[in-house]
Amino acid sequence: MQLDRYDWHILQVLQDNGCISNQDLADRIGLSPSPCLRRVRLLQEAGFITGYRALLDAKKLGLSLMALIHISMDQHTPERFDTFEARIADIPEILECLLITGQSADYQLKVVVKDMDAYQELLLNRITRIPGVSGVHSSFVLRRVVDKTALPIATALTAVITSRA
Repeated sequence: MQLDRYDWHILQVLQDNGCISNQDLADRIGLSPSPCLRRVRLLQEAGFITGYRALLDAKKLGLSLMALIHISMDQHTPERFDTFEARIADIPEILECLLITGQSADYQLKVVVKDMDAYQELLLNRITRIPGVSGVHSSFVLRRVVDKTALPIATALTAVITSRA
């Protein structure tokens, strides 16, 4: 699917406000509601829009400790990685799991918990018990300096235009 200026604008507006009504979205991008809704549905079907979520305040929910955990694996086999990834996916405190390179670790996890006791329970009773985990290094987040969920649409659009030239 080739995106035109309306599609790019729809993606930008929806990133900023996923709850916007179709009428308001259509007004913002300069289309009538029916073609706007068709475009949104096409963007969803093509996989450009993968879902809609409410962003919650972790601290107000009592989840005040965020940690980044680097995990080293004992073996670099597809089976080890598959087992680890399946088990990690079932732990609700894990917000993000990234397979990484350039570090002494294989994975980086972003976790959020209530406090240090909850962190200790998560680490010692669940994460380190996953087969293959051989090393763990934790860092604790003092403050979120940049906290975005929106992708850089303008940068992506520039890259597409440049590649077509």
